[in-house]
Parts: sequence; structure tokens; C-alpha cells
Amino acid sequence: TGRGQHEMNIRYADILEMADRHTIMKLLMKDTADQLGVSATFMAKPYGDQAGSSCHVHLSLWSGEENAFTGSTTIGPISCSATFTHFLGGWMNHVEDLMPFLAPTVNSYKRFQEASWAPTNIAWSYDNRTAGFRIVGKGSSLRIECRIPGADTNPYLVYAAALAAGIDGLENQTEPPPMFSGDVYAAQDLPSVPGTLTRAVGSFATSEFVKTAFTSEVHAHYAHFYTDEAKAYDAAVTDWERARYFDRI
Repeated sequence: TGRGQHEMNIRYADILEMADRHTIMKLLMKDTADQLGVSATFMAKPYGDQAGSSCHVHLSLWSGEENAFTGSTTIGPISCSATFTHFLGGWMNHVEDLMPFLAPTVNSYKRFQEASWAPTNIAWSYDNRTAGFRIVGKGSSLRIECRIPGADTNPYLVYAAALAAGIDGLENQTEPPPMFSGDVYAAQDLPSVPGTLTRAVGSFATSEFVKTAFTSEVHAHYAHFYTDEAKAYDAAVTDWERARYFDRI
């Protein structure tokens, strides 16, 4: 929907191979664009007046040849298992703490605007593109789509975050909130997607879950990195500020 914007769908695979494919695709696109004398960017929001670029993650769990998300429990149009609800519950429960892995730059958060197909509230719904967690498919194709990550995300981190949160949900039998129906943008009583990297880092840096899931060393490294990134942005004086205030004040 943005100028020069294209959607790339990568053939699904096991989670580590999927991260490899994702990374190789980005590198190849950058290299090919350079050879053609143009530029390719994976910024989440390169232009304020155009749509941002996302990284929608589709995930299902499998036991042998069977999709472990399918089952006899009916939730609206969904026939699912306890594995599905608990994995979804864990993912949703920890997504705020994990936001810097899903949206790692200050620019990431400018993508989260209403009526932009990027989520602003944390909810789950069936085949609903206004929700942060969209459930799609049925039977063997039943899966969870997380629409929060941007194109600027590191796939290894965003996939690891999803898996860690989902496994925690399975271990603790975490139930998700009730399924939402309707326009999630218009909802008034839902938790919101953090609006800035600074806010996201605040939850990440104090999260015992992230520290346990990723080890205290990894947690401390990324908390320091994202904090420094947010501070660097706060200290920068932008062209927007000069254009708006230089002569006016």
C-alpha cells in the first residue's frame, strides 16, 4: 500500500530454518537492489504519510504429522485444543515485556497507527486484521498470526520470543482473554501496544520472565542496548523540530 512497497511471503518451515530463510531473503533483496542501482529498506515506517512495513509471524505447533492446535473445543468459528489456547495465552501475556524484540528501533513504534493495518491494541480475533493476534485457518492449517512485529525485526529474536512466551503459557496453562469481535482500533478497554521504544524498554528491563527465558546475561545485554538506543534518539535534534520551532519561537 506504500510507494514502492511489496509484500514478500516466505514458504513456511521449522522455526530455525524459517529465521534463516527470512535473513537470507533480506540480504538478497538488499544486494539485488544495490546491483540495480536502487535501495531496499526494511524500516518499519520510512514515510510518515504512507503505510509501514510489517513482519507478520504465522505460527503453529506440530506433534509428528498432526497440528497440535486443532481439537474439539469450540471458540466462535475455531475448533482448537488446550495447546492452542495456552500457547496463545502465554504469547499474549508476555508480549508487552518482549516488545523490543518485536519492535527494536525508535522508528518501529511510528508504525502503530489506527486504521493502518498495524495493531494498536493487544487482542485476539478470528480473521480480523485490526487485531494484534489474528487466528487464521482451520484443521491442519490452524495457526496464530502475530501482526505486531515490524519489518525491522530480527527474526531469530522475534521467533525465540514467541516460542518462549508460548511454552511458558503451556507450562502454566495460561488462558487468553476472551476472543474479541469487531474493530479492535475502536476498543476502549484493551491493553495497548507500547507507543515508544522508551516505554517498551521499561517493561523489558524489569521483566523477570525475559530474564529467566533468555538468561540474565542476554537480558542485561539487550536491556542496555535498547536503553542506549532510546537515549540516543531522545538526545537527537531532528529536522522536524528545526522546521517547526526555529523561527516560531
